[in-house]
Amino acid sequence: MVWAAGGTSVVCVQPQEPTAGPVPMAGVPGPGVPVGGTGVPQKPRNRRTRLILVMIAGIVGLLCLGGVGVAISLYDDATKIERTEPDAVVDNFLRAYLVNRDDERASLYQCKSGGDFSQIGSYRDDIVSREKQYSVGIRVTWTTFTIETEGTNGVVTTDLVKTTTDQSGRKRDTWRFDVVDQGGWRVCGAAPQS
Repeated sequence: MVWAAGGTSVVCVQPQEPTAGPVPMAGVPGPGVPVGGTGVPQKPRNRRTRLILVMIAGIVGLLCLGGVGVAISLYDDATKIERTEPDAVVDNFLRAYLVNRDDERASLYQCKSGGDFSQIGSYRDDIVSREKQYSVGIRVTWTTFTIETEGTNGVVTTDLVKTTTDQSGRKRDTWRFDVVDQGGWRVCGAAPQS
């Protein structure tokens, strides 16, 4: 636009109106903005860090598996039924039958068929009835074992000692345990010696 006033011309230039271009859509980054939409340039992932994390996770996993293996091995050793020696079988039988009073566990040390356990059963029944009658606990211990074996048969003798928990009474009796090797020693009978 040109104006003339008093012989001088003044030229006024009107600013150009902005042109309309493509309008960015919501959620779609504009040019130069990395995908992620935050407008902040992102660093490429560090492969070394990722590798270290994977290695640490692998080592931790192996340690966990190793720990499980050790725990299983220790459990097997602790619960292993020892039948290699006649005295060990009698010791485990007495612990299961008289101390823990666990017939199922005691049966693991008894011979596969037959066997006379009536007298040791009466011995235990007498302990249980006296505990109820006198309201006192009775603990059973045993002394050193004497072992005599001949082939697959043997006899183990020991003294069974009954002691009341208040120490008011103590009784010692010598017992004989017949043992048989049936793919491992087992107790096949128990009787007091006269």
